[in-house]
Amino acid sequence: MCGIWALFGSDECLSVQCLSAMKIAHRGPDAFRFENVNGFTNCCFGFHRLAVVDQLYGMQPIRVKKFPYLWLCYNGEIYNFKQLQKQFGFDFQTLVDGEVILHLYNRGGIEQTASMLDGVFAFILLDTANRKVFLARDTYGVRPLFKVLTDDGFLGVCSEAKGLINLKHSTSLCSKVEPFLPGHYEVLDLKPSGKVASVELVKFHSCKDEPLHVASDTVEALPSGFDLETVKSNIRILFENAVRKRLMAHRRIGCLLSGGLDSSLVAAVLLKLMKEININYPLQTFAIGMENSPDLLAARKVAAHIGSEHHEVILNTEEGIQAIEEVIFSLETYDITTIRASIGMYLVSKYIRKKTDSVVIFSGEGSDELTQGYIYFHKAPSPEEAAEESERLLKELYLFDVLRADRTTAAHGLELRVPFLDHRFTSYYLSLPPELRIPKNGIEKYLLRLSFEDSNLLPKEILWRPKEAFSDGIASVKKSWFSILQDYIDQQVDDLLLEKAAEKYPFNPPKTKESYYYRQIFEKHYSGRSSWLPHYWMPRWVKATDPSARTLKHYKSATQE
Repeated sequence: MCGIWALFGSDECLSVQCLSAMKIAHRGPDAFRFENVNGFTNCCFGFHRLAVVDQLYGMQPIRVKKFPYLWLCYNGEIYNFKQLQKQFGFDFQTLVDGEVILHLYNRGGIEQTASMLDGVFAFILLDTANRKVFLARDTYGVRPLFKVLTDDGFLGVCSEAKGLINLKHSTSLCSKVEPFLPGHYEVLDLKPSGKVASVELVKFHSCKDEPLHVASDTVEALPSGFDLETVKSNIRILFENAVRKRLMAHRRIGCLLSGGLDSSLVAAVLLKLMKEININYPLQTFAIGMENSPDLLAARKVAAHIGSEHHEVILNTEEGIQAIEEVIFSLETYDITTIRASIGMYLVSKYIRKKTDSVVIFSGEGSDELTQGYIYFHKAPSPEEAAEESERLLKELYLFDVLRADRTTAAHGLELRVPFLDHRFTSYYLSLPPELRIPKNGIEKYLLRLSFEDSNLLPKEILWRPKEAFSDGIASVKKSWFSILQDYIDQQVDDLLLEKAAEKYPFNPPKTKESYYYRQIFEKHYSGRSSWLPHYWMPRWVKATDPSARTLKHYKSATQE
């Protein structure tokens, strides 16, 4: 986890502009570098470092003697860098995983580079010899990237939008800061003036396509066919491989543990693999919730079963409510369910940073989208429509759950690892027949649960525990976190304000006092930038006015039994 920032063709003094780079200092608390580009006095890089791999030579922009004309600023982890080094005979100058990007680009150009990387990444690559700038972002946008490009060719790039919105330029930047699309790379020409011109934006990978880097994977070809035993075995092999490759770190590894299926599976497999490779410290797991909340009780049970060093953070409502504004500032969104779920994750990340030495944090994001874990999937009209919805959710992860997971952890200088979004694991799961992936017997994620039933990794009651939304699971059953929030907000937003909400906020107008309250805070920090959220996250195929699972009929009947 790092913070990257770069400008090309700035009209303003760079010493003034670099103040914007400090807006993302939280992403890299270990070191900072600001570097001008030789021969282009109005171009520069800014980098905030969280040292996780190669603590000696990991500063950026990365430059090596072999390619003095290449400059690389990247945020992420490339899990197959050693395999690629061996496959192509690359001569590395450092131990930094990202150095492989320079060698791949020199060998085969930008398309091969982006396609061959097994990992999560956002990068800016400058080639001064050929006067090109390249931007790229991983398939699911696990690592964030924003850009602004003016009509006269001034380019700003940053890990978070807050590092771009106050840049100075001769023309207005107001509405042009936008997220860089996941699974894409962009080619830009660099002019002698330092300004740029976009040449092409290319989609290099879709979530359904088997990635090119499978050729260098440590797991070789899997048995084909869709008989259930083969499928279950392949799912276990690929998921374990996804966790194993993410053990690459020189800093202590921890794991978020809500007690739900996803984080519990990650924690159980993670601990098993840490023992296998003789990591000599206990795995710290972290849960947050109100006293006796479902998540705390379930997480306690999982931690006892797997034998982790377990930490519980008790959420009090006052602390949660006080955190709302800083959470919205960190997130850069006004989406209702994202904000609700982020408060707990933000506060548990704060605890991890202050009270422990865990820095690399595993989590269960991506499973609900991939394995059809949301309760509304029970209402899907057909397996095919459920499969389409799953793919839509995966494509939009960078706007919702992945955004939440990145910002809430990065705000406290932690690095997130999400094995459920492993390229090979997701492409395999999406290749399975739609009827295999749907909820069965009233249970969502049925295939995933079934695949691990005989593994003894988890207690049966956890493996088959029904879905809880994170923001609901941290509350008591009697009163959910979202209803506590709404009670508070009801006192903060006048009825008249809500009635006129569509006039004040014509794009994505707030429909509830809660969404109005969040929007007010968002506009305070990011005025006029509501287009960053194309639409609110809402369940499909049901008449829902609120994204909480607790409002859905299936959830109510399950909890009332």
